[in-house]
Amino acid sequence: MISKSDEKPLACWRGKDRLGPEILDSLTIIFKTGGCSWNKCRMCSYRHERFGDGTPESLAALVRDQVNWVLAHHPLETYQMVKIFTSGSFFDPDEVPPAMVDEVAATFRGKVVVAETRAEYVDGDRISRFVAAIDDGTYTIPLYIAIGLETTSDQISDKSINKGSTFARFREASETARKAGAGIKAYLLMKPLFLTEQEAIDDMVRSIEEVSPYADLISMNPCTVQSRTEVEQYWKQGAYRPPYLWSVLKVLNAVDRDVLCDPVGGGRSRGPHNCGACDHDIITAINEYALTGDRELIRAAAATDCACKEEWEFVCSHEQSHCMPLTR
Repeated sequence: MISKSDEKPLACWRGKDRLGPEILDSLTIIFKTGGCSWNKCRMCSYRHERFGDGTPESLAALVRDQVNWVLAHHPLETYQMVKIFTSGSFFDPDEVPPAMVDEVAATFRGKVVVAETRAEYVDGDRISRFVAAIDDGTYTIPLYIAIGLETTSDQISDKSINKGSTFARFREASETARKAGAGIKAYLLMKPLFLTEQEAIDDMVRSIEEVSPYADLISMNPCTVQSRTEVEQYWKQGAYRPPYLWSVLKVLNAVDRDVLCDPVGGGRSRGPHNCGACDHDIITAINEYALTGDRELIRAAAATDCACKEEWEFVCSHEQSHCMPLTR
């Protein structure tokens, strides 16, 4: 549920995340901010959640209120990792005033921070300043810059997502971040618009392989149908289906790299799903794999016996890119 109060984040929740061999208590925060500067991605609804025009001072005050709400409801000693998302990019100075970025760094000093931003806002001085402010020596890499690369194919990025960025720009941002003392987390989007099921699988396998040299962490996000998006328009017309969970398992089994995956909305028509009968057990296996790294969980889930697997195999073999989806 997205909060409509200006005094609290759009969303905030507790969880657990794996970082190397450790499982950390984490806090995920989605701040409402000045809004995404790009504001054109076909699958994103958070771009609509923004404050109206205001001065940097008034915008900073609005973000500060949200930080204070977080501190009041989630004591600092109860988690080790903070994952920061916004309406667009945390390190965009027009979206989050630099003074407020400094305050956030001071607030979460000593934590592992994962902060999402578009590649063009990965500025060396800005990142090194943030790293210095949060680093108390507890973690080798105190900051991970999370970039929604989505795919390493510039054609898919342009036509299916309208990302307004390129793989080359991601590689440049990765180099800049590492020189500034930060790590890189790459977000990949499984099955954006206009791809068949098999094309989506192939794109993810290729993207994971190609991004691996540049990313410390990789997270594959099966596409969900968010409200007020172009993806939703196609979905309502029967022209888009989120990926099968079988496809998610196939990708995870096909790559050698450790890949995080959280099938948000899994088992529902707007999220990655199979037939309904096998969804729960497969989602549980994917979530447990994300925490433990135990690949046997993924192999066992892929071997699940369910009648819908035959349907999925047929879809992968017969779906054509110029046709409507074969299934819902």
